[in-house]
Amino acid sequence: MFEQFKLYLQQKVAITDEQFDLISDRLKVKSFEKNEMILMKGEVSSHGYFVLSGLLRSYAIDAKGKTHIIQFAPEQWWLSDRNGMFNEASEFFIDAIEPTQAVVMPRNFIDEAAKHVPCMYDLNNSMLNNSIRFMHKRINMLLSATAEERYLNFIQLYPNLTLRVPQWMIASYLGITPESLSRVRKDLAHKHFKV
Repeated sequence: MFEQFKLYLQQKVAITDEQFDLISDRLKVKSFEKNEMILMKGEVSSHGYFVLSGLLRSYAIDAKGKTHIIQFAPEQWWLSDRNGMFNEASEFFIDAIEPTQAVVMPRNFIDEAAKHVPCMYDLNNSMLNNSIRFMHKRINMLLSATAEERYLNFIQLYPNLTLRVPQWMIASYLGITPESLSRVRKDLAHKHFKV
């Protein structure tokens, strides 16, 4: 059941089959139904998720009831609530947009695994650095990029999601209205498909 996750790890760090067997007893694979809530705001998360198939999202809901999508997690993406690492309540919700299978790991999995497989620290550092870079770029895009630039960046980051998620979710992620997204898509179509 963990073969896909093991192959992913072996592409990232030098972990042997035997080492993976040592650490895999702390993992489980779980299926989530479409729209199933995985984490509610205010709960303390005790797990991280590696998506094998399907699609998860992390989002916030503001005081006016508007949804703000923070991250999508398609296949081979990780998703967790970092507040859980510090035993603090989550500020976000996590749910399944599609039927999803994910490897579920306890929040201290990397630390425990690194006792047996030291290169797991390298993976953790790499993931943290990538996460920080991703968030910095995302903040900069939200503050300074045009709606078109944000959408083009979204397509580059999530190349297979434009047909998998509703337009309002993409707009929420981009920080624009669905109407603005429609205009952006229409303008791009005209730019690239003139005859």
